[in-house]
Amino acid sequence: MENSRAVFGILRTPLIILTLGMLGCGTVLTDGTAQGPSGKAPLPANDRVISDHANKMVEEGRRIFRYDTFGSEAFWGDTLKLHQAIAGQKNGGVGPGLSPKAALAAGIKVDMDALPGALVQAIKAGKVDLEDPSTTLELLKLDAVVGIKGIFDEKKEKLTSLGLRCAACHSTVDNAFSPGIGHRLDGWPNRDLDVGTVISMAPETKPLTDLLGVDQETLLKVLKSWGPGKFDATVFMDGKAFRPDGKSAATLLPPAYGLAGVNLHTFEGWGSVTYWNAFVANLEMHGQGTFYDPRLNDAGQFPVAAKAGFGNVRNSPDLVTPKLAALHFYQLAIPAPKPPSGSFDEVAAERGEIVFNGKAKCAICHVPPLFTEPGWNMHTGAEIGIDDFQAHRGPDKRYRTTPLAGLWSRQKGGYYHDGRFQNLASVVDHYDQALNIALTQQEKIDLMEYLKSI
Repeated sequence: MENSRAVFGILRTPLIILTLGMLGCGTVLTDGTAQGPSGKAPLPANDRVISDHANKMVEEGRRIFRYDTFGSEAFWGDTLKLHQAIAGQKNGGVGPGLSPKAALAAGIKVDMDALPGALVQAIKAGKVDLEDPSTTLELLKLDAVVGIKGIFDEKKEKLTSLGLRCAACHSTVDNAFSPGIGHRLDGWPNRDLDVGTVISMAPETKPLTDLLGVDQETLLKVLKSWGPGKFDATVFMDGKAFRPDGKSAATLLPPAYGLAGVNLHTFEGWGSVTYWNAFVANLEMHGQGTFYDPRLNDAGQFPVAAKAGFGNVRNSPDLVTPKLAALHFYQLAIPAPKPPSGSFDEVAAERGEIVFNGKAKCAICHVPPLFTEPGWNMHTGAEIGIDDFQAHRGPDKRYRTTPLAGLWSRQKGGYYHDGRFQNLASVVDHYDQALNIALTQQEKIDLMEYLKSI
């Protein structure tokens, strides 16, 4: 008996170690070691390769997301001449120019971490003219304008072109310095950005009127109809600028955070996160890359795209495709932001979670913790109690179940693809009626507090 205990004692320790190893009871540290029950141990070679690769992809993806134009300056600057309108006549461009004050009013953001200390102090002291377009040029030289790259001549005196970046629409700032100026918040939708107004500044819009087959007056009407925080990517595919009720067909700029584990991207699905990155970089930002989607050859559904050949775009050199992997990796690494302390009633939220998972039926589609369906997360308009106009503008003709994490941070502009519901109360009331749930008023309040807590 004693001998058997001794044998078991000898075997037990390595068995436990082996079991813990199989279960992953250790933590990989950033210094290339693993923290286990006995302390630090060097990572095996392949694990180190994976960790190094992950770190490299995040850093490279962040750089691409924030600073890469994908060669889009060939369109926005060289073709549309948007840089000339920003510079203004006094600075070698045309018109009055774009002052920092006007840029901030249009929702363009400034990265305070790119500003030299002396300039920060000068702004605070009121010694910087925010009404002068020349100041905007100085900010562009500092690369402090979020999502916009100014290209200057060799002497850094004249603005010669301009390119767009992912961060223009899918980043904002925390307003730490002043409204519109602060630390970057990557992945947050810029619901202040008036994309249509910015595009309408371009001196040369003939490429856009030719693409859409409309005159200048119609183009400007469409651009001005979007409003802050909205953009109509699909109008450049199907030419449908307005809904049947006469309202703009533009949709809210979506977040680029909290997408890990989520199938499909954008309100109408279209494809994965990296598909949409390629779509936008090539067809919306007009970068110089490669894009293939034969669905866009359907002249019945996508007459504009079919005519323009958007289903098969080829550029050499390809300035988009080599960057898609790291960009995708970085976006998946951006977590949904947590709600600020005190921004919701914690006790009510606990009750609301029970309502969410039970009586309200929310969790049937918004499955925690992804808060969308694992798998094919698409629904018809009838299933969610709304019209199918926007759904039918996408290839699948359905709406994606929007992930709810970070919902509190994107309340500006309303909810649903077009902001039709101004607040959470309107959303809850809609589903209560559409699904015949019959929530009590207290249950609705609790549910809203939970939604704010996600």
